[in-house]
Amino acid sequence: MIKNLLDWCNENSYHLQMNAIAQLSPRLLVIEDDAVLGQHLHAYLSERRYQVCVCDDGEKGLSEASSGQYDLVLLDILLPGLNGLELLAALRKNSTVPVIVVSALGDEEARIEGLIGGADDYVPKPFSMAELGVRIDAVLRRIALERQVHQELESSGGLALHDAEQQACYNGKDLALTTTEFRLLQVLLENRGQVLSKPHLYQAVLHRGCGRHDRSLDLHVSHLRRKLREGGVPDSPVRTVWGQGYTLVTDLL
Repeated sequence: MIKNLLDWCNENSYHLQMNAIAQLSPRLLVIEDDAVLGQHLHAYLSERRYQVCVCDDGEKGLSEASSGQYDLVLLDILLPGLNGLELLAALRKNSTVPVIVVSALGDEEARIEGLIGGADDYVPKPFSMAELGVRIDAVLRRIALERQVHQELESSGGLALHDAEQQACYNGKDLALTTTEFRLLQVLLENRGQVLSKPHLYQAVLHRGCGRHDRSLDLHVSHLRRKLREGGVPDSPVRTVWGQGYTLVTDLL
């Protein structure tokens, strides 16, 4: 009986440890139609203790990437059904999951198009698994740091950001920000005290480049300032630095 009890305890302890590791392991989605490469990626990333799922077509990949179940997506461009850039554009309408494009289209124009489209990094094929592993680790570290900053900001003055709900409150009052306004405030808070250029904010907030006569960002800044003022913030913390961009003065919050 004692032996059976010890075996039961050891077995359950093992399963608990495995479940804990699974909960802590980042979840990666690989969208790649090359079956051989997909298998190599699955094997290599699994060895690095990632949880890995592989999809081989664009439509299924978009559905999986939009599910909110993954910490990072590796995305090929030349996919059947829905190509990678189309998938990325659709994904960025409702998800901020980090995306690393991994494609044979490695020229400068393709890389720029991918990054403007909302990719966090771009790795041209052929590539070494070691380099890809380093790139993945770097993106996941950045995301973890951003989440830590978000948690710190939740108790910063009267302002609270709730990332999951995309909600911002001041002294308990919902500021009723749009998704874009929330992201703008979030980016400014992450870089509080720094001056962020308009091109940088277009990429970070609107996920696109800015045209010469494009005033979209200025309108979002204006709406954010108005809602902060209506929410009770005593003075506008979003400041214009002429000729350079925008900054957030957190002493006013």
